[in-house]
Amino acid sequence: MNATLIAVALSLVSAGAYAAAAVAQSRLAGRTEPSTGVLRLLGRGAWWSAVGLNAGGALLHVAALNYGPLTLVQPLGALTLVAAVPLGARAAGRRVGRVEWRGTVLTLLGLGALLLTAGGSAPHETLTLPEALGAGAATMAVVAGLSRPGARPGLRHAAASGITSGVASALTQTLTVAVTDHSGGPLFSWRLLTVALLVSAFAMGGLLLSQTAYRGGLGAPLAVVTLANPVAAAAIGLALLGERLRGGPVSLVLALLGTAAAVRGVILLSRAQARGGTDPGEVVAAPGPVAEPLPSRVVIGSPRRADSTPLGAEPLAVRMGGRPHP
Repeated sequence: MNATLIAVALSLVSAGAYAAAAVAQSRLAGRTEPSTGVLRLLGRGAWWSAVGLNAGGALLHVAALNYGPLTLVQPLGALTLVAAVPLGARAAGRRVGRVEWRGTVLTLLGLGALLLTAGGSAPHETLTLPEALGAGAATMAVVAGLSRPGARPGLRHAAASGITSGVASALTQTLTVAVTDHSGGPLFSWRLLTVALLVSAFAMGGLLLSQTAYRGGLGAPLAVVTLANPVAAAAIGLALLGERLRGGPVSLVLALLGTAAAVRGVILLSRAQARGGTDPGEVVAAPGPVAEPLPSRVVIGSPRRADSTPLGAEPLAVRMGGRPHP
């Protein structure tokens, strides 16, 4: 079978495992207090289920990296988003909103455009020890900046998770190619040991950062992870591993357009998450007594009644069924 087809097939199954893991992490985050430490998570079966699914996805991803370059394998991780958004909505007992679908489709179209520009040859180059250490140091600096206290920590932690996971994939490819290389080089060396330690640190760091990011919901953080991951890995592939985009300047334009579409999709998913995943105008039933029907003169979707009286502006006694005090 063609190496590219093997890489694609393995990436598809890997994306499914990652999607199930993301949903499991999101549900665990929703049931966990923000102050809960890592040691508390280690005692929960749901955490280990997510770890197992992530590990399965990672092993399949490593196998795919043995047959395809980073610029091909990493964008296929966008399929995680396709599966995880409806799975997450089903787990939450609701339907996927139109805004979520539009955000998902735009993100996938953008990453699909990036996929079209990727090369398709099997990887041969590996990172040297200085290159691996340099990439690791730069990644830690970026993650430290994204993890600082401030607004919208969920999306920043999601970006940090995607970057660390993407760099871990790039380092993993170096390990995979070096171990499967039959040129007679040493199987164990300081370079491979250092790269293996960096892979372990970044993989665990990405998992913990994503767990923090999913506290605010699944859609937008997962979209950010899905976008940041291939961008970080492709940057290393293009800058250090000799990978190239197909098509020259046309591919560069297509890649820029794809990036813009993916960013727009992430923004839509972020807005949908801020509204709790519901579309504008969608009525969500709340528990409790059934409310009385709205008066016929209320204009749906407007903050005022038809007689220009603001809704809720009548005296409290009237709203409670009594008479207003003078």
